[in-house]
Amino acid sequence: MAMLSAPSVPSLKSARRWLGNAGQRLFRSDALVQADATPFQVISDDGLVQLRYYPPLRDTEIELDNGEVVPVSTRTQRTPLVLVPPLAVNMLIYDLFPRRSLVRYLRARGFELYLVDWGRPGRAENHHSLATYFAEKLPALLERVREHSGERRLSLHGWSFGGLFSLCYAGLGQDPDLANLVLVGTPTDYHRNGALGKQYRRLSRNLKWLRRRTGLRAHDLNPAWLRSPGWANSLAFKLTNPVASVQGYWNLVKNLHDRDFVSANATNGAFLNDMVAYPGGVIQDIIHYLWVDNVVARGQLPMPGGGGQLSRVQASILNITGAGDPIVTRDCSHAMDTLVGSRDKTYVTIPGGHMGILGGATAQQESWAMIADWLCQRD
Repeated sequence: MAMLSAPSVPSLKSARRWLGNAGQRLFRSDALVQADATPFQVISDDGLVQLRYYPPLRDTEIELDNGEVVPVSTRTQRTPLVLVPPLAVNMLIYDLFPRRSLVRYLRARGFELYLVDWGRPGRAENHHSLATYFAEKLPALLERVREHSGERRLSLHGWSFGGLFSLCYAGLGQDPDLANLVLVGTPTDYHRNGALGKQYRRLSRNLKWLRRRTGLRAHDLNPAWLRSPGWANSLAFKLTNPVASVQGYWNLVKNLHDRDFVSANATNGAFLNDMVAYPGGVIQDIIHYLWVDNVVARGQLPMPGGGGQLSRVQASILNITGAGDPIVTRDCSHAMDTLVGSRDKTYVTIPGGHMGILGGATAQQESWAMIADWLCQRD
């Protein structure tokens, strides 16, 4: 009779490693996260919104994902750069991995670097509107940057809604020292936004019909009813590419033996699974100004009273869109071209989706150096 052999020692080690990685990923994933490792100082904090300053790096060089070594510049660019993020995301995306960190790269290129952290609005902030961010909070934060840096001229880098905030801030026409706008995946014409645009047009027709019949608008509702919690925003983001989301979980199962892979998965998960709530007032504005009336596509700002116009934007513009971005398409973003008053405008489309064009490997190869070079040329 054949005897059953005991499992080999390597198999036992592999099983222990698999179980250990699985347990840590499920119950102690914080210890695996590599994000937010670049030192920063908080130079303004109102209890919700913070302003970060990233001091010069101590390293003489940094290494990127692709193996490229970038020397840390000994020359500081004169014009400070302020990163303006969208709502609903946590700040890990800007400093996701030590070798794939946008803040680390830009600091290495010599930029005096600041980042706005919009914080985590609670129910007490449900009255916040889009204008709260671009017309109230952002001007005060930029004045604090000017005080800290000693420079009046500033450049803004805005991704997604952060790009829209930056564009609308410029459209207020109150900052003659705003030099440059780097806009990444920035929406303008919501009705020319691919598959999502079709849904917005249908929604617009239906809600305009309802408005004509009843006079009801989104702003007539209690903003607390429209608040979008963080878990819902995470789910909505994943549903823009459900196949990739499912594939990500399957890849984790297949690679639980690989500690580096598990750590990378936990780091990505710390961003994707921990999104932030939209205040109800913001959702009211999104429905009324962006989805239904599509006011930005007509050069107007999404705020009551008609203050500001995109024609007042005079800063140089670098517009970057993703060829595979279902959330903000090229046509949606490039609609700003005929609306802004800027003379210096550059439009670039790179491979990648909405998140990838900011902090993915594609962005690192396709746009980071281009952004830094473009800004340096205008310093």
